[in-house]
Amino acid sequence: MNFFSSIFNIFFPKTCACCEEQLVNNEIEICLKCRFDLPLTNFTNEANNMVEKTFHGRISIEFATALIFYKIKGISQKLIYQLKYKGRQEIGTCLGMWLGTELKNCERFKSVDFIVPVPLHPKKLRKRGFNQLTTFGKSISEILEVPFLDNVLIKKYGSDTQTLKHRIERWKNVNEIFYVTDLDIFKNKHVLLIDDVITTGATLEACALKLSMTKNIKISICTMAYTE
Repeated sequence: MNFFSSIFNIFFPKTCACCEEQLVNNEIEICLKCRFDLPLTNFTNEANNMVEKTFHGRISIEFATALIFYKIKGISQKLIYQLKYKGRQEIGTCLGMWLGTELKNCERFKSVDFIVPVPLHPKKLRKRGFNQLTTFGKSISEILEVPFLDNVLIKKYGSDTQTLKHRIERWKNVNEIFYVTDLDIFKNKHVLLIDDVITTGATLEACALKLSMTKNIKISICTMAYTE
């Protein structure tokens, strides 16, 4: 098997999602150099970190974290782009395993019962072919040994891109587009809500508000990246 894998890699070499240099043995999606260059947040064990402050006065959450800082024109932006628009879903697996290990070793996240991704509208899902959060969430799920539920929080209809909108415009746009199919599932449970990048937090806020209609629910948030 190793022989045929080696032959395959000669003709179809795997490259780093950040620098596009050829990966060597034991490197997965991101080369060792780029792993060291990624701007890690180190938020997971930090109470009242920048992600948690983003939601102060907006929604009630237990804890929040992000793995890396999202830097415009930096390697973190390229990494997320490769995942979302170039179909390199293994990047989600890589980041999920990385962050999942952090969460498992952190007392703050030990009580999580479910992992729930921010959903895509079915039309967008069909067009893209995948939700960029699936491999990310499933990897965290495997490490934390808790269920990954991607069919309970639903997006009712599509919306225009949020990237260039003011925070208030974004909030108005997402406030009524999500719903929960079965609130009883999350009763008395701790839900980890996941997304790719936090910009204003409007989408996560809207999702959390829908989930908070459940009796005695606890909600925490984690994302691949955080925009300063």
